[in-house]
Amino acid sequence: MARTRASDAASAALRKARRAWRLLLVDAPEALAQAESALHAAQHSDDRGAQAWALLARGVHGLHYATPAEAEQDLRQALALCGGLGERAGELLATVGLARVALREGQVERALAMLRPLRDEGLAVLRRDQRGMMLNAIAGCHSAQGDSERAFAYLYEALRGSGPARGNGFDIVVYCNLSHELVQIGDHDEALAQVERGLERCRDLRTPRLRSVLLINRVICLTELERADEALASVREVAAMPLGARGRGAAMLHFEAMAVAALRAGATTLGAELLERARAQEAAPLADERVELAVAQALLARARGDAVGGLDALRTVVELVDGAGDDSASLRVRCLHARVASELRETLGEPLAALHDMRRWQRLNALRARLASRARYQAAALQTELLELRHRLEENDARRRATERARAELAAANAQLSQRMAQIESLQAALREQATHDALTGLGNRRLLGDALPPLVALALRERWPLAVALIDLDHFKAVNDAHGHDAGDRVLAAFGRLLGERLRASDKAFRYGGEEFCVLLPHTHAADAAVMLEELLAQWRSQVFALDVGTLRALTFSAGVADTGEGQRVPTALLKAADARLLAAKRVGRACVVVRTPAAPTVTVAAATAATEPAAPSALRP
Repeated sequence: MARTRASDAASAALRKARRAWRLLLVDAPEALAQAESALHAAQHSDDRGAQAWALLARGVHGLHYATPAEAEQDLRQALALCGGLGERAGELLATVGLARVALREGQVERALAMLRPLRDEGLAVLRRDQRGMMLNAIAGCHSAQGDSERAFAYLYEALRGSGPARGNGFDIVVYCNLSHELVQIGDHDEALAQVERGLERCRDLRTPRLRSVLLINRVICLTELERADEALASVREVAAMPLGARGRGAAMLHFEAMAVAALRAGATTLGAELLERARAQEAAPLADERVELAVAQALLARARGDAVGGLDALRTVVELVDGAGDDSASLRVRCLHARVASELRETLGEPLAALHDMRRWQRLNALRARLASRARYQAAALQTELLELRHRLEENDARRRATERARAELAAANAQLSQRMAQIESLQAALREQATHDALTGLGNRRLLGDALPPLVALALRERWPLAVALIDLDHFKAVNDAHGHDAGDRVLAAFGRLLGERLRASDKAFRYGGEEFCVLLPHTHAADAAVMLEELLAQWRSQVFALDVGTLRALTFSAGVADTGEGQRVPTALLKAADARLLAAKRVGRACVVVRTPAAPTVTVAAATAATEPAAPSALRP
């Protein structure tokens, strides 16, 4: 009877420890409570398995809510217990946790050296969120090294295996890190999309830590887009979150990044308060945090009329923005440093020094853009891994060909390889889509237009059929943003993209040319016929109604210019130039019209459709 009761107690302790693990990213306070309770019960019942998993859960919890030393102590004890029990999954996870401790302390190479040997075994042994935790840690190391190609590869792999249904909230971690990495390379639209996905997942969970990380990424992104005033609500929400196990934790608080946003938005008092909170942190700041702290000090000094003091603050971190290696700042933060330095030089009336810093900012941004371009096709970086898998497969085949066991292992390796190849192909397709399509409207972007137009022009000339090119500009679009905000502007752009997709022919192609401009390619169509189609489209666009928080937006219009290959333009640039000139003519004659060319002179054709406005609604935008 006594033995049975002891067994029942051990089983209950292990269930609590496993539950603590599952709740880590779903309900952090409850996860810690379950881990403590399981540890207490395990010590009384001598249940080493429960003790190991309880320590593991508490150690991972401590990575965000305790000091690195405290987390490391729990993780090392868990590693020893799992090793003694032959619990290989627990050993792997404890080692991953210790690597994250090293990464948090800035020891990137050491962390990566711990993780590399575990990767292949971890993919085979670990499940769902456990596997995602390992892949995410590897991605973090590559991100810290500035290797966005590999970081993205591991993050997308982690997201694929950590869905909302069975990932125990780990997909939110990946959304956090994907948005961070996208901010680093300057892909702000996609970064904001990842932030919103993560915030949507956080809505029903007790995850203040993850919500705070997502909000900070939103703040950084909006600040870089020069929309810092839009970030103030997120800054205040994060600043109000309590620290510790029942709040946003005690690690990576980013008060300095929030201070920069507040000062950029002109909220000097709030910025000064956040700067003081950043200075008060006990943990040694990483390179990016030190540079952002100096930038915040510089912005505060400038706000108080002390531009010289601001430059002095920036000089304290010169070695971090001009150096290389693990101890240097990221490209994003180096760009921030250069830009603020240029602004301060300009304030002090030092144009040559300001120009020097601005050129430094331009060089860093160009490097950042190249990094973003490479990152979109990072699947190529996985070819080495694919070759390694193939080599292992061949070695297994040669070594164990004579036995039935060898044939089974070979089949398993082949299945793994096929799955990996399918994942790579899927990732390549997804990245090509991101590289060539506008995320807001779903249309092709300017890069895809540059690929699509030359062959269409060549085919039209060879087959002797007309190709019309139309450039469309939404009239008074800036007024929409100014009067109703960028969210309303995004709704208008997305709606126009949908209208093009619905109303154009299957053979026609539409692109977002930039900002509020669009380009349409119409094969087998003369400019005059294209103008008729655009007039119908203009009438349909006039009929669109947008219900906003305050009032109604309606009777929107656009201006368009049309050219075709029958007019002598034989190269894509000439066609675009001609269409652009006619678009400009459309604007000059009063907008809300389509301009085409006739033998005598440019002809303006205006859609006959008109629309009324509601007296109580905001004024419709008219030419």
